[in-house]
Amino acid sequence: MLFQWLKRYMPRSLYARAALILVLPVVTLQLVVSVVFIQRHFEGVTRYMTSAVALELALILEEAEQAPSRDQMEEQVARLAQSLEIDLTLAQSMDHALLRRWYDFSGTVVNRILTSKLPQVVAIQLPDDNVVNLWATTENGPVKLSFDRSRVSASNPHQLLVNMVVFGVIMTVVAFIYLRNQLRPVTRLAHAAEAFGRGRHEDYTPGGAVEVRAAGNAFLDMRARIERQIEQRTMMLSGVSHDLRTPLTRLKLGLSFLSDEERAPLEQDVADMQRLLDEFLSFARGAQEGEMEEVDPHELVQEVVENCKRAQLPVTLREAEGQGVAHLRRVNVQRAIENLINNAVRYGSRAEVSVRIGEKSLRIRIEDDGPGIPAEARDDAVKPFVRLDPSRNQDKGSGVGLGLAIAADVARAHGGVLRLGESDTLGGLQADIVLSVSK
Repeated sequence: MLFQWLKRYMPRSLYARAALILVLPVVTLQLVVSVVFIQRHFEGVTRYMTSAVALELALILEEAEQAPSRDQMEEQVARLAQSLEIDLTLAQSMDHALLRRWYDFSGTVVNRILTSKLPQVVAIQLPDDNVVNLWATTENGPVKLSFDRSRVSASNPHQLLVNMVVFGVIMTVVAFIYLRNQLRPVTRLAHAAEAFGRGRHEDYTPGGAVEVRAAGNAFLDMRARIERQIEQRTMMLSGVSHDLRTPLTRLKLGLSFLSDEERAPLEQDVADMQRLLDEFLSFARGAQEGEMEEVDPHELVQEVVENCKRAQLPVTLREAEGQGVAHLRRVNVQRAIENLINNAVRYGSRAEVSVRIGEKSLRIRIEDDGPGIPAEARDDAVKPFVRLDPSRNQDKGSGVGLGLAIAADVARAHGGVLRLGESDTLGGLQADIVLSVSK
């Protein structure tokens, strides 16, 4: 439970986590060293120094006790105190007020040692780092003793602490610069992998540590293998499509010599074969065809809807939400929208299209009034060559199961996703192409 709680507050980026790993031990080490040093410096050294001064003060107070009179005490004991670098003054009254700054940690040790070793001491005042004033009682009246603060407590290690902080910051900055140079190849590899996942081919050269170079070389091999497989698949299906067009043309020519009754069903079969070949070829070309360009999504969708209307498809366009342009592959997005509209009118009686342009995303929604797709079958519906006969009406034409797969590939190539759900307005299938685009 503790680790789960801490996980929510951990930084997400690699740079931030590396900085935390770098800075946290340095700060912890400095705190531990500072606490240990301050404890030994302020308590240990101050205790020994104060004990030594307490012996001198005890000697002065003893001489003050043995003086025959107060006047003679001032004359005799003052010379002794002066030789010990302590100022002695005859006090007219006793000042019982204790004075010590709240952050003066060594002052606590000084007070404790002097009061324990000198029972005559009534009050001790530590107003600053320069002087110590104490009042004591004697047989000849109260006296005030003053001496330099540096004799009883170690000097505050401000210089050491400042040096620790300054050099700690400098070494942290230097270490972070070197760490950034080590992390830069990892981020470059991540950007290259992300770009390849979106269909872009960015130049990448492995660099950095041996392990990062190995990962980079593995990524380059994987990318080359995938690109080669895609190219071979495209060439194969293109070749099949090209080779089959000639026999189909001959079939059409041969069917033209038959009677109308015999020719109609056979021509329908040939048309279905031609459509299947076109869909195979469209799927083979993939979602990486074309270059990214600046497109007005609303105009693009409106153009697709107008083309579908000219093809006698029952589709309407709602008013768009938001304004702006987006960088996307126009041909691929257009093909994905057309596939979804064709699916909608094939399995329903009408379709509606809407567009919403946000700050970081573009949503194109196609809804129909058909039977829809059950929630448990939606993941399978976007797979290639999958046809959900139980959930979708097949009376209006057969397909090969590539319409949703092509739309899903286009969405992924733009850093987005294809979401399937139930239409709230028409009651059928709701297909959302959500694209992550930059304006």
